[in-house]
Amino acid sequence: MAIKEILMPNLGESVTEASVVQWLVQPGDKVKRYSPLMEVVSDKVTTEVPSDFEGVVKEHLIELDTDVPIGTAVMTLEVEGDDSKTVPSVPVEASTTEVKEQPDTPVAAAPKPAGKNAGRYSPAVLKLAQEKGIDLTEVTGTGNEGRITRKDIMNFTPAAIEKPAVLEAAPKQAAPEPVAPASVKPATPAPAHIPTNGNDTVVPADGVRKAIAKKMVQSVNEIPHAWIMVEADVSNIVSLRNSVKEDFKKQEGMSLSFFPFFAKAVVQALKKNPKINTSWQDGNIIYHNDINLSIAVTTDDHLYVPVIHQADNYSLAGLTKEINRLAGDVRSGTLANADMQGGTFTLNNTGSLGSVQSMGIINHPQAAILQVESINKRVVPTKDGGFKVADMVNLCLSIDHRILDGQQAGKFLKDVKENLARFSNESDIY
Repeated sequence: MAIKEILMPNLGESVTEASVVQWLVQPGDKVKRYSPLMEVVSDKVTTEVPSDFEGVVKEHLIELDTDVPIGTAVMTLEVEGDDSKTVPSVPVEASTTEVKEQPDTPVAAAPKPAGKNAGRYSPAVLKLAQEKGIDLTEVTGTGNEGRITRKDIMNFTPAAIEKPAVLEAAPKQAAPEPVAPASVKPATPAPAHIPTNGNDTVVPADGVRKAIAKKMVQSVNEIPHAWIMVEADVSNIVSLRNSVKEDFKKQEGMSLSFFPFFAKAVVQALKKNPKINTSWQDGNIIYHNDINLSIAVTTDDHLYVPVIHQADNYSLAGLTKEINRLAGDVRSGTLANADMQGGTFTLNNTGSLGSVQSMGIINHPQAAILQVESINKRVVPTKDGGFKVADMVNLCLSIDHRILDGQQAGKFLKDVKENLARFSNESDIY
């Protein structure tokens, strides 16, 4: 028999880590080749990982909902064959994570873990050992070929370890005051308890919701947000869309909404304002050569942000088709990982919800997000001193204040407004 390690698969060019949100098989289960083993989440996309082998599940190597690097061993299978053909895991964690030796703690001359897996630990084991202040060289692994498991860490009692004989031969001295080892971290405070009663229902967040939560917290914690709003007269767009929407639907097989007009105007403005199409990284500003427009799409439970890659290559009609395709894939659960990668600026159609003013959280690591609010008729002044009824919309821009200031934000919104005002005839759609 041979032990095969199942690795966290490569889920996309820019994906560096992912988490398992559900085990579809348990230790002892028999699996066939191509049978689904687990569900993993990265960038809000859930993917089933199939088995490359036929065999029996031996062990889960990581905890659920724990981000691990791509290539990390997450599960082992026992398959028919020679032990010498066992496929080792890619030691991603060994090259990126260092276990610090505890000062004031004697270390045996040779580590106790034995076998091929000595000195290689899963991210879950490393994290737990560091939290508990445990030296992994003192732990005997009970997993395959001496691998240390989470269970070994949980059951490990430092007091049960015999002191090396060299300590007993040392001259006796007055016992010093007990001092906690420097490397032992204080216990992690328990999360705040929220009182519940019999009328409350507690529902665990699913993997996608947890991914959204992580992304939002990262954005708020790392990006200093600033906000600016302008209003735009889009009476010309309302008139144009109403005049062509029936013919467009017959010709293209889909409805023409207002959103593609805003998408086109934003893409044109990004061409003139390249600093908006940037990201902050370690004190550097990255200027993205491609305009990859992220668009917010909601379902009943979640928010997804698929990407129109090289959006400046599309006509307004082309943008309409891409928006419809991506939204359809999101709602049917068939969105590809590639369609979630590489966004450089986000456009959000909050107006579809009836919103008139909002402050969006930037889609990390982008530099800005634009909220397009609902179009409403209002009485506004004209240049000749009179008044007219106009179709008005608020455009709300959140910016990363490390990169952008009010001047750049205002110039960008001014260009968006001017671009919106240019739509006047059917030829602008194609």
